[in-house]
This record gives sequence, structure tokens and C-alpha cells, in this order.
Amino acid sequence: MTLSTTSDWAPKITAGYVDRPGARVYYEVAGDGPPILFLHGLGGNHLSWWQQVPEFARRHKVVTLAARGFAPATAATLLPDPAEFAGDVEALLDRLGIAKTALVAQSMGGWAAVEMALTRPTRIAALVLAATSGTLDVRRLDPSAFAAWSAKVTQARDELRRAAIHPAAGRRFAESEPALHHLYKSIDTLAGTGGLDKEALRAKLKRWRDPADAAGIACPVLLAMGEEDVVFPSFLAPALARNIPNAREMLFAKAGHSAYFEIADAFNAAVAAFLHENGWR
Repeated sequence: MTLSTTSDWAPKITAGYVDRPGARVYYEVAGDGPPILFLHGLGGNHLSWWQQVPEFARRHKVVTLAARGFAPATAATLLPDPAEFAGDVEALLDRLGIAKTALVAQSMGGWAAVEMALTRPTRIAALVLAATSGTLDVRRLDPSAFAAWSAKVTQARDELRRAAIHPAAGRRFAESEPALHHLYKSIDTLAGTGGLDKEALRAKLKRWRDPADAAGIACPVLLAMGEEDVVFPSFLAPALARNIPNAREMLFAKAGHSAYFEIADAFNAAVAAFLHENGWR
């Protein structure tokens, strides 16, 4: 399936599927240049990156995917195994003939991204971890501080749900950008239309690696965090960065768990600068 356009700012989109054991992964490709693969969170699919694709496709080959089980991708089980995500990414890169790519991963996308960086390091040129540590268990960095934070944000998330606000977007975004908040929630709903049990998958997203394992990440890493995140403990990003040989953190003020969606211009500028500084241009 190919959709063509004639304008300079709306690149041709090529879409397809990669068949994997027990799943079909959906992907879209736009633009040309050094590739960037965007990996979505539990509340999204390939559409989550609608504010990144037209911007980065001006200079890059931009690849987005819908992970196994997230519509329009499919899976044989309604509860996909997160341990399969990295293999799905590698298979997609092979299908597209991409030897090496930058990865931008948000939340759940970090499970594939961190495992790719640790187990297939030659495939990853640079890594952006947005509101995620993937499989790295950041709780071990400061257990008491994490426990206090977790108790506080559990109550905050419950209050947001009662107000019909998506916790991964947050109150500030919902109140200042109600139309975009509606779109955020709609993409979340759409991605689960195949019957995916997202709450069960959330429980299955275990962080099984010691933070010390991050020393094995060879590529440059940007930890992009939201100041008002009630899903991921962004305050632990500096400690995590100290475990990664070439890492730095960025804290987005007045942003929650989804800075890429909430404050896309600022997020895009930070990612573009990071990639440029590390020669991926």
C-alpha cells in the first residue's frame, strides 16, 4: 500500500506488514536519509508520532510501527510477550534493509529499544528514551524514594481517571489542549480495537535488568523526561544516566509522560539537536 503526495512537506508514505511468529507487525516509512525508528508506548500505535513524521521526514527516513497486538498489527494472543518486541524491531529493520538506525522510544517502546541497544548494539546509532528506562529497573537506584513517589502518583492517576483525563497526558495538557487530548485518547482506543488486554500487558511489562546493565549501551543516549510525569519516575533519570557511558538527561518543564505529543515542537527540537550533535544527520 502506497500513498503519494506532491507537496514538499508531505512525503510519500509506504506501509506494510512484517510476519513474525505469532504476530504481524505493521509499519510505515516516510522520507529519505539517515533512518529513525519511532517506538510507541502502551497508549498508542504508529499514529502516536503524527507530529514527528512530517518534521523528521524532511531529512531522514522515518519508520513508525504498530507493535504486535496493537491495531492494525495483530497477534495470536491478546496478551503479547514484551520479550518479543526487540526481535520484531530487528525483523523490521531487516525487511527494510536498514543496517543501522537511531531509535526514539516512548514508555513501552523502551522495552524493545533498550534490548536492541544491549543485544544488537551494531544496529543502533543513537537512542532517545522518552519517559522510559525500558527493561532497566530504575526502582533499584533509590528504592525508598521510588516507593514514596509511587504512593503519591498512584493517587494522582486515580484522580485523573475519575476526571476522564488520560494519566499519560496529564491534567495540564487536557485542560490547555482539549482537542489534542481527545485525539490522544482516541489513538489509545484505536490501538486496542483488536481486543488487546492493555492492563494485563502493563502488568507484564517487568523491568528485569539491573541498572548496572546500562553500562553495556554503547551508543549515545538522550533521556527525555517530563517534569509532571505520573507514570514514570523522571526524577531518577540523572541516576540512570550515570550508569550509561554516553548519556545525558533533559527534563521538559510543564510536560507529563508524553512530551512528544504534549509539546511536540520542543520535543522535536531536542531530538533533532541530539541526533545532529552525534552525527546522525
